[in-house]
Amino acid sequence: MLFKRKEFLQLGSLATASLMIPKFLKAFEAQAMVPAGNKVVVVLQLSGGNDGLNTIIPVTNDLYHKARPRLGIDETNALKVTDDVALHPALPFFRELYDQGQLGMINSVGYPNPDRSHFRSMDIWQSGSASSQYLSSGWIGRYLDAQCTGCDKPTQAIEIDDVLSLAMKGDLNKAIALRDPARLYGTANEKFFKAVMKEHTQSGIEQPVDYLYKTMADTLSSADYIFRQSRLHPTKATYPKTELATRLKTIASLVFSDINTRVYYVSLGSFDTHVNQDNQQAKLFRDMNDAVAAFVTDLKENNRFGDVLLFTFSEFGRRVSQNASNGTDHGTANNMFLVSGGLKQKGLINEMPDLADLQDGDLKHKVDFKTVYSTILDRWLGADPVKILGGDFGRMQFI
Repeated sequence: MLFKRKEFLQLGSLATASLMIPKFLKAFEAQAMVPAGNKVVVVLQLSGGNDGLNTIIPVTNDLYHKARPRLGIDETNALKVTDDVALHPALPFFRELYDQGQLGMINSVGYPNPDRSHFRSMDIWQSGSASSQYLSSGWIGRYLDAQCTGCDKPTQAIEIDDVLSLAMKGDLNKAIALRDPARLYGTANEKFFKAVMKEHTQSGIEQPVDYLYKTMADTLSSADYIFRQSRLHPTKATYPKTELATRLKTIASLVFSDINTRVYYVSLGSFDTHVNQDNQQAKLFRDMNDAVAAFVTDLKENNRFGDVLLFTFSEFGRRVSQNASNGTDHGTANNMFLVSGGLKQKGLINEMPDLADLQDGDLKHKVDFKTVYSTILDRWLGADPVKILGGDFGRMQFI
């Protein structure tokens, strides 16, 4: 049986970017147990530019209500956490976390010379670069490079999706993208792929293609391992029937297993609310609230909540003033949620945005997002952030 070039290229759908990491996955075969207290990061990307001002709300600020006469959320409807600050009404579980000291909120996060393009600003956040830099690797990918010299003791990262984000791609190593382990396992064991491998072993293939066959073989052999690990201690908890909740359920089962994964990456979108923001943001927040509630409850019941740090980010915030379509347009600085049983700083970690001190109608950033990354890399993952991010951006005290 002979395969044309087009057919071979279609094999990329097997595990997307995972085909590029044979060393990573083969190293799994050593099956090193996860050490007690193994710290795990879950990155929740809010794609499209979430409106931070209607997420962590300055409900008593007259400038907020003046800028948003129809879109502003009233004090009586929001979920107050202090006398002057409240959460969006669709986030009741986040207020519970606040009350329990398990939620941190960082305001005015961004970077100098912000870009309002979805694609460019997302690249900046995912690569961990300055706005003037163009990097082909991501901050988590470079973390993998730094931790995986020779991959004799790899630290793995998994994105719960079909496509690997820039954040997860290093110069030497890349994470793996999969929607769920069973799906990857089933695809890897289809007759078609096995026939391809059999054909390769029985006939000569030119050298460049030979490497691709080898990477596919490594991925196939590892799909079984990931699948088996996910079934060791599957979560028995009930999760909502939403896409985000299903992905967090997959992460929970892997956290409870013996797989030595340190970083998980998942996305929710779209938050690009130029029109009819009220309904769209509320629906997305209900999905996020309920999915995170199930995930955190599951972690607590399995005594792992203190080992897991979930944080949210979005590529930019929205403009302070509403637009004519009951929405908001692309802005700059934004806020971030931190969710964990291991936080050292809780609640409002810094002051709310100053609505009387704007830059062309936009919020000024007060915290560089790379400072947040540096803190997580250093104090949660035990890595050198200067080496990974290319500079010293300081540390915060939330962990």
